Amino acid sequence: MRRGAPSVSPARLMKALRGGGPAFMDISVRRITAGAFARFLRHAVPDAPQLPGAEKWRAVAGALTGIFVTGLLSQYWLGVSSAGSAYLIAPMGASAVLLFAVPASPLAQPWSIMGGNVLSALVGICAVKIFGDPVLSAAFGVAGAIGLMAACRCLHPPGGAVALTATLGGPDIFGAGFLFALFPVAANSALLLLTALAFNNATRHSYPHAAPAPHGKPAGQEPLAFTHEDIEAVLGNYGDFLDVSPEDVETLIRDVEARVHARAAASQKPAARPALKRAS
Repeated sequence: MRRGAPSVSPARLMKALRGGGPAFMDISVRRITAGAFARFLRHAVPDAPQLPGAEKWRAVAGALTGIFVTGLLSQYWLGVSSAGSAYLIAPMGASAVLLFAVPASPLAQPWSIMGGNVLSALVGICAVKIFGDPVLSAAFGVAGAIGLMAACRCLHPPGGAVALTATLGGPDIFGAGFLFALFPVAANSALLLLTALAFNNATRHSYPHAAPAPHGKPAGQEPLAFTHEDIEAVLGNYGDFLDVSPEDVETLIRDVEARVHARAAASQKPAARPALKRAS
């Protein structure tokens, strides 16, 4: 029996099965459900904060700047028509999370936001014209957007929201037709991207992201015998998409290796001998 699990005597088990089977089964189901929920929480809640310290406030300031600049300039250039068409669409908020909170993510790079949002808008508009029905248009629009973004290597999660906006946006968006992909989608995306380029680099975050070079290794230590192709193969066999590039993984491994070598070298240094006092 697993340590810590509640025990059930054979006599109680037989009694429950003969006269109180449903009650016993109800207790067992509740125990199993509670255990499954506890395991889910352990995996669902991260062990450490996703954005530590100052990085959290940097992301907050970046999103504030990005949405303010994008909204202000879009309102000035695009204006608001008499029909009340939007100059700033909601999916830009999701794009801002990626561009300012996780600018190193492959999902937050320039081609991802521009290609992902614009292509998703086009797919959503096509879905409306083909199916007409809101539910069918929404389902096929989002699914098609994911497929096209993956094929074009510009996967951007807010693109799904852009496709949904194109299918459920109402008569203003339907009336704009394919121009919706240009104004406001492409215009919003470009303004937000330009703001992210300026803000991230001004706050010492390389954007577009490039994996930094490894910090090196102590002299006399041989590196681990793995190649870039090995990392790509392992990531490909992992089973789930990992939001990290092979270059970043390689840099991380090299730096961890250098740290381990440095610690091992420090532990092997002979202790300093105490100085002998001269006899007076």
